[in-house]
Amino acid sequence: MISLIYARSLDHCIGDRGMIPWHLPDDFAHFENTTRGKPIIMGRKTYEDHKSALPDRLNIVISSQDDYQTAPGVVLVHSLHDALAHTQQQSQDVFVIGGVSFFNAALPLATVVYETIVNATIAGDTILPDYDFSGWASTLLQDHPIDEDHQFAFKIYRHKRVGPALIST
Repeated sequence: MISLIYARSLDHCIGDRGMIPWHLPDDFAHFENTTRGKPIIMGRKTYEDHKSALPDRLNIVISSQDDYQTAPGVVLVHSLHDALAHTQQQSQDVFVIGGVSFFNAALPLATVVYETIVNATIAGDTILPDYDFSGWASTLLQDHPIDEDHQFAFKIYRHKRVGPALIST
């Protein structure tokens, strides 16, 4: 099963200058708990946000650069197809965690999308398209208010594809 997981602002911003533009510990905990023990696939720019292997997961970075250096425990591949092929021996479940081009490429293959909507307008430089989940079964998992640890309120949704996803080869 291929899943996407991301957080976006009301205006679909997911990043600014290579960084996540908010600090939401409970959303990060959701990310950690949801992806733990599963392979995660990310592009080079997403990887460069933390430049280390996220623990208890197979970390796969996609880069067109043959000589790109990654931290120990991070697998380097050159395409989403290669990343998905590499995960087949590891797990039936895999998460695409960024960036935009990989979300766009993986969405037709995905059966589940975990989407955090941050209740803020952010003037960032990395914008996700407005995905249409009207044909999906959507469940609100969490409605988190602003508090002393969270500058913005946010909602976490789980969108499950109702029909079949495209088959990846």
